[in-house]
Amino acid sequence: MTVPDIMIVDDHTVLRDGLKTIFSMEKGFNVVAEAESGEEALRTLEDIQPEVVIMDINLPGKNGVEVTAEIKAQWPDVKVLILTMYKHDEYFMSAITKGAEGYLLKDAPSEEVVDAVKSLMSGEAVIHPSMAKKLLDLHQHPEKAPEKNQNELTAREKEVLECLVKGMSNKDIAAELFISDKTVKIHVSKILRKLGVKSRSQAVIHAIQNDLVPLTD
Repeated sequence: MTVPDIMIVDDHTVLRDGLKTIFSMEKGFNVVAEAESGEEALRTLEDIQPEVVIMDINLPGKNGVEVTAEIKAQWPDVKVLILTMYKHDEYFMSAITKGAEGYLLKDAPSEEVVDAVKSLMSGEAVIHPSMAKKLLDLHQHPEKAPEKNQNELTAREKEVLECLVKGMSNKDIAAELFISDKTVKIHVSKILRKLGVKSRSQAVIHAIQNDLVPLTD
């Protein structure tokens, strides 16, 4: 196995320190970088590309799924291991869809995290047992997949959603569509409800995954 260089991306210092300690006790692992936000991780990756990035989902600014998508787009050989407290299907499926090679929960034993990095370096995917069961269940029973509500979006809501995908603020959207900030907020709330998501970031992920809006360079 190639000795892997590792980056740890988590906004909790105690967790980053804990992981660094774990890997320092294992022969053949190098923690070469760390970051407390997705933006910081992407800036660091401009200068150094480790073999493995251990990524939390709940990060300030861009979340771990969004950062994973950018990593795989720019540095496809960098392997991403999601290490999170979230068991939600939407996060799991989004992370895997965006290219993450592994998904573990933070209650995993330390040796399981080490083994996961080894498996990724060997070309194997790593999925927490509880999440693997959900994936298998969804494959065997596709009727259980959440229904997509994109057909309920009005023409105006689709325009607002397209602006969200472009990363525009409410103020920018209001100026673009010649409506008030308050009206934008109302449209965004309706979009989240109709798509069955809880945040703007999740709405953007859902829109991209399901081709709800045209993507432009």
